[in-house]
Amino acid sequence: MAADVPAIALEDVSAGYGRTVVLEGISFSLAAGGSASIIGRNGMGKTTLLSTVMGFTRLHGGRVELDGNDVSRTRTWRRVRAGVGLVPQEREIFPSLTVQENLAVARRAGDWNDDRIYELFPRLHERRTNLGNRLSGGEQQMLAIARALVGNPRVLLMDEPTEGLAPVIVEELQVTFARLRDEAGMTILLVEQNSRVALEFADRCIVMSGGRVAYDGDSAALRADDALLERLIGVVN
Repeated sequence: MAADVPAIALEDVSAGYGRTVVLEGISFSLAAGGSASIIGRNGMGKTTLLSTVMGFTRLHGGRVELDGNDVSRTRTWRRVRAGVGLVPQEREIFPSLTVQENLAVARRAGDWNDDRIYELFPRLHERRTNLGNRLSGGEQQMLAIARALVGNPRVLLMDEPTEGLAPVIVEELQVTFARLRDEAGMTILLVEQNSRVALEFADRCIVMSGGRVAYDGDSAALRADDALLERLIGVVN
């Protein structure tokens, strides 16, 4: 792949579910190894945007590219094989499988093996024989991230990974996100309701409003302008 080819590119994308259009005129790209946060009010299209990159939605117009290849009509499983991993909002771990078994189901050859996962998440190592439904909410979220990582993606999509978690777990996950951003060399799109977490994670922030991009720019500028942030997302947290 040429150095100047984006890892992800959306060109004038309109997408939704069935005949319902949720996203309209979405255009942005993200360089290989780059990171961006996506924020916005509930129902503004953030999850749909990630779902469109994964191929879960109906594409009404535009083009989706991965590593310069048009995947607009490509099935989801082929996108996964092409190197896209998703941490879904609902976590979707297998409750009747152990931690180790959850990882085994998703494992593909690559640098992210069990040893590396357990180094990143020591708590999962301690609970590796526990069933998924015997884990705390924070541990389930760690497992959801770990399961995506053992697929050895080049592009990682994370949808609301701190939702509903205690502040101490959120802080722990923030450290993990920073390690993935700085050490793993992956391209990361983070959808996050907590604007503080989102703006600290990436230098670039995309704000969704009404299924469109309302802001695409510097995170530091948003952090420094409470009035602008409140106007864009309705609340400052």
